[in-house]
Amino acid sequence: MTGRILLNAFDMACVGHQSAGLWRHPSDEGHRYTDPDHWTDLARMLEDGGFDALFLADVLGVYDVYGGSRDAAVRAAAQVPLADPLLLVPAMAAATSRLGFGVTVSVAYEHPYALARRLTTLDHLTRGRVAWNVVTSYLDSAARNLGRSGQIPHDERYELAEEFLEVCYKLWEGSWADDAVVRDADRGVFTEPDRVRDIGHHGRWFDVPGPFLCEPSPQRTPVIFQAGASPRGARFAGTHAEAVFVSGPSPAVVRRSVDAVRAEAERAGRDPRSVKIFGMLTAIAGRTDDAAHATLTEYLQLTDPAAALALFGGWSGVDLSGASPEQRLEYVQTESTRSALASFTGPDRDWTVGELAEFITVGGRGPVVVGSGATVADELERWADEADLDGFNLAYAVTPGTMRDVVTHVVPELRRRGRVPAAPDAGGPTLRERYDTGDGARLAKDHPGAAHRAL
Repeated sequence: MTGRILLNAFDMACVGHQSAGLWRHPSDEGHRYTDPDHWTDLARMLEDGGFDALFLADVLGVYDVYGGSRDAAVRAAAQVPLADPLLLVPAMAAATSRLGFGVTVSVAYEHPYALARRLTTLDHLTRGRVAWNVVTSYLDSAARNLGRSGQIPHDERYELAEEFLEVCYKLWEGSWADDAVVRDADRGVFTEPDRVRDIGHHGRWFDVPGPFLCEPSPQRTPVIFQAGASPRGARFAGTHAEAVFVSGPSPAVVRRSVDAVRAEAERAGRDPRSVKIFGMLTAIAGRTDDAAHATLTEYLQLTDPAAALALFGGWSGVDLSGASPEQRLEYVQTESTRSALASFTGPDRDWTVGELAEFITVGGRGPVVVGSGATVADELERWADEADLDGFNLAYAVTPGTMRDVVTHVVPELRRRGRVPAAPDAGGPTLRERYDTGDGARLAKDHPGAAHRAL
């Protein structure tokens, strides 16, 4: 496969995201996660360096499966403490003009009427550069702290998500006509009342009878991201997602998820190539291969395997605290993220607990690619070709150093190969145009949200 490789930086509003323990590295600035300058500087660097978007993960609970305690995660700052990612976006948008922002918000603990307004506001403030990563949540700790005794069952969460998006589509696409706002000072009419309609939604989960509060934003509906790889998650993604985030330890594992999503998109009557699929990967880049490997060796001396297994316990719902390093992983079904354990228990390789802990200490569930700009570019191309990926969510080992090294060493090489555009504004002003997933700034006509458009 040839053509453009889309690049997102994968981050979180916390001290330590995917690489457990590396907050201790002297160059890491994760402790500045509450400093606006940390985020605006990062956003400018990414935009100037050829990235398409900054993808911000989020959770609403602590990782307390490992050993039945939150202590390992809290001690190592493994995704705790954690701030709200939506509140970071306006500052970064004001500091940039092209970079997109993917924000993670769970449908399990929101109401579509309120969330639709917040996302439309962000789409206005960013001039159409927002994506919503639709998640259904996977931590029991979040459910308990948000008023539930436990999580909604896995597949039922997706049923809720289906209706949640239906309400949002009705609000974003159908409530206000394109010409509703006229700003006619002579007549004293800002908005034509007959061009704003009630959506009249009455469903199993939500009742939303009235109109949307917001006038249409540049994209109306933000770009829809999704990250579920279970069979139910793939069906949801094939129906709704314009961009999908997948992860796994090898191209063969990831390819199964990619093929499943594209098949589901085709089954839903959509163009399967219009869904852009991003693989998770951590790139440790340097001036030479030797320099990059020396950097990784330095990082590995500071990792925290217990904290890494605490993260994995939250992702999978499986407590590995009492397992020996030699114990083989076996798949068990839980109400957490089912793909987390499935990707390490498939037919491609038998994993031990010790191998798993070592693998995920840097970069989490995705692979780590190490080398010069040319070596990393070779691997990105190989993964894109073998797994049929459109791009990557690049995680970091240390922040902002990992991304700075990618900008310095990898992006210029990808540009020389024609895989990243030389022109900084390639693709158009909105994120949907940059990803090329729709009809200009709007949803594609074959997307289910387009069926709710106001006439």
